Amino acid sequence: MLARQILNATSVSKPRRSPGFVSIRIGCMATVIECRDLRKTYDGKVEAVRGVSLEIRAGQTWKSHPRELREKIGISLQETRLSEKLTVRETIELFASFYREPQPTSEVLEALQLSEKADSWVGKLSGGQRQRLAVAAALVGSPKVLFLDEPTTGLDPQSRRQLWEIIRAFQQRGGTVLLTTHYMDEAERLCDRLAIVDHGQIIAEGSPAELIARLGGHHVVEFSLSGDSDQPTAVWQSLPGVDTVHNDDGLVSLSVREPHRTIPALLSKVEEQAAQLEHLTTRQASLEDVFVRLTGRHLRED
Repeated sequence: MLARQILNATSVSKPRRSPGFVSIRIGCMATVIECRDLRKTYDGKVEAVRGVSLEIRAGQTWKSHPRELREKIGISLQETRLSEKLTVRETIELFASFYREPQPTSEVLEALQLSEKADSWVGKLSGGQRQRLAVAAALVGSPKVLFLDEPTTGLDPQSRRQLWEIIRAFQQRGGTVLLTTHYMDEAERLCDRLAIVDHGQIIAEGSPAELIARLGGHHVVEFSLSGDSDQPTAVWQSLPGVDTVHNDDGLVSLSVREPHRTIPALLSKVEEQAAQLEHLTTRQASLEDVFVRLTGRHLRED
């Protein structure tokens, strides 16, 4: 699965694609999806994808079995436009008619927690319900590979978690998911393997645990000092158990291996500097920390 950063979400007109290829294979324990040197430019200026290559392990070729392969692929876009004058049930039945062996509509509605809204117009659904309906339309054909583009953008926390449960259930049934997301916590929860894309290029790839392990420390100590008490990075780098130091406008983040040694030393150093702590927290390292380490900024700054 893939985690990515969108560089310019407000200007998406006249995309230009350069040479590259995508191969999709279904069956056997081989590579399911393979991409090599993919490129995409918007308005001739913004390079959203610059030579991205990746593969997803799991065959048939697209040329040999186009209809069969299309029926094994489900796609849910960030903003899927569905007819607002159809009911939820009619929408699923419409998409089911595109496939030779679709799942029963009632089963799909139940799995996506939409049974109570089966006879409601699409135009009357909430944002979370619409997004679940879009995923239901992608799943009704019983796909083996599911493409999800920013599936939880703009959803409230409860709706996000409901979709996560649906995606995990699909994975547990043996499905393969290619997911794009801005949310590092979402990637960490759902991805077995991920790639972080920045300025159109893959800058890191691996499982969430592997990427976090590359930070060195598995814990993060964050603190800030009151007033004009900022100290040079070297002061905190010298503390026991500290691997790296990152200062984000006064909020200092220490990547540490042994917080039980680092924190007492930190408190002593603060007292020694005649400074005063304004904020102090400890937590497990996350993919957000990986992104900040790799790029020097938080994900949504651009």
